[in-house]
Amino acid sequence: MSAIFGETLTFEQENGPDVKLVVFGDESYARYENEDGYTVVYDSDLGLYCYADLINGEFVSSGVSQIESPPARVRRHFKESGEVRNAKFEARHALMIPPPDPYRAPDTMRTLGPSKGLLEGRRVIEGKVNGLTILVQFQDVKSTVTAEEVSDILNGQDYSENGNFCSVREYYLKMSNGKLDYTNEVVGPITLSHNRQYYVQHQLFKEALDAVVNRGIDLAQFDSRGEGIIDALSFLYAGQTQYRDWLWPHNFVLDLQYGDIRTYFYMISSLGRTKSDLSIGTFCHENGHMLCRFPDLYDYGGRDGDFEESAGLGHYCLMSSGNHNNRGRTPSPICAYLRNLVGWCDNKVVLNKPGKYQITHGDYGTAIVFETCYFNEYFLVENRSKLDLDEHIPSSGLAVYHCDIFGSNEWQGGTPRRHYQCGLLQADGHLDLEKNRGRGGDPGDMFGREDGIALSHSTNPHSRQWDGSDSGLIISKISELGEVISFVVGPAEATVKVVSKESFPKLDIPDDDPTGVRNAIAIDEEGTMRKVTVDVDISHTYIGDLRVELFTPAGKQAILHNRTGFGQDNLIKTYDSGFTVALADLAGQSIKGNWILQVTDLEGRDIGKLNKWSLELAYSG
Repeated sequence: MSAIFGETLTFEQENGPDVKLVVFGDESYARYENEDGYTVVYDSDLGLYCYADLINGEFVSSGVSQIESPPARVRRHFKESGEVRNAKFEARHALMIPPPDPYRAPDTMRTLGPSKGLLEGRRVIEGKVNGLTILVQFQDVKSTVTAEEVSDILNGQDYSENGNFCSVREYYLKMSNGKLDYTNEVVGPITLSHNRQYYVQHQLFKEALDAVVNRGIDLAQFDSRGEGIIDALSFLYAGQTQYRDWLWPHNFVLDLQYGDIRTYFYMISSLGRTKSDLSIGTFCHENGHMLCRFPDLYDYGGRDGDFEESAGLGHYCLMSSGNHNNRGRTPSPICAYLRNLVGWCDNKVVLNKPGKYQITHGDYGTAIVFETCYFNEYFLVENRSKLDLDEHIPSSGLAVYHCDIFGSNEWQGGTPRRHYQCGLLQADGHLDLEKNRGRGGDPGDMFGREDGIALSHSTNPHSRQWDGSDSGLIISKISELGEVISFVVGPAEATVKVVSKESFPKLDIPDDDPTGVRNAIAIDEEGTMRKVTVDVDISHTYIGDLRVELFTPAGKQAILHNRTGFGQDNLIKTYDSGFTVALADLAGQSIKGNWILQVTDLEGRDIGKLNKWSLELAYSG
């Protein structure tokens, strides 16, 4: 699938000028807003984009063109109910499920089951594979792009035209460590019988393929295994990409029979208007599904029950949103997790033995793995310096992925049972990809030069397993970034120091007073905080009135308790950065100075006292 996260694109209208809309979603479900933030739908009766009304949780057209003033009843950022979104998603997604015979498919995209992390269905991941690419144009939209020009971008050697990093063939040769030599025979253009708008709602595939067969093209040449199945079938249509319905770039199943040859998977994307529109990103992405059965490493939203979208691996993998990097001309590499799943990594380096290691950028045939006690769960490390295909990713440095073939990149919650299939441990600890902040990544995502410990069970982010136990992975002494990055793996925890202090203020907490009471613990040591533990002992007759906050010497706040517990008496509790997100966010702070605990009673009647509290800091210096 090809996801769009808040990009502004141009759309045509049958009875009006082209309009710019902001798009959220993919080919299975998408929502559109105008530039003022109002949700719009295409009204096929009017031939215009109109403001969306919500009726029983579902969008309907208001009948008012989005270029006019919005009706009083509509609001910005309307969304359909989760139930409606799920039903629409499932109906579209069912089109991607392979036929049950001879290949069985799961009923979800979560990739559980015998495929070990990949989507089920026929995979073509090695050898010489010749696909069929059909160029199509419409009665009202043509393209000046020729079959020869398309053949060049798909099959060329040392290809760099129009700013593309390489051809599609060269991309897959590089990613597969030379195992998959994927070329395409380009046919067309085929002129279809209707205008482009007709094919938004109607499939063009049989009409186009019938025309190719009538030209005498032998489909057997596209069956590399002699199984009577076309390995790869691609349709490229004239004009700019239409992010709507059947013209949204996608990879689904097509069941057509021509003599002894039948279709199976296909993909569709745009051809562009002129040669300058040609780019490899989306073609590579959709063929990742079609040939290799790679799953999308992003969240579709809704199907995991929370109706929230996350960015998955963002711009760091072709199979997330990395196909859009540099306007599709320099797509992100396929991440080590997926390359390893399909067997493209002949060289496996296991990090479980302590020592110094080196990673070369662009060594796509090597998987550098740290194994846990579970066969399905492990960590992978990659050099993602901003070189070559990584030139346009948001961050540069050492990438560490937490992998579980039984996970799903719809599960951004990070719980032991519901977590990512492949998640990037973002070095700044902010979880921006999980929360879909920053639209696909930011400069703090990769690990840069670090003389001390960069990653362990007590850092933020941490290297604990999904069950909360220590995996044993410790990374330290990361070198300067570049073509080769070195780092140390092993028990360097001895360099982590611990300081503990206690205070017995015995302060009365003023009732119903937002100023509260504050007490400080002074830390004289110098260093960078890795882990913090706070013990509090507060007497109070209704702890639901209380808010308890910790402030670092630099003034950064962590809320430990915020009016929970209702009528319970007394707050005597330990807060640990390993399990308290607010404390985990303090990792990297300087420890020297006054650490302040503030306790506030925000309701009347009940009273209490801050008896004592303690602070334990693990730090490197």
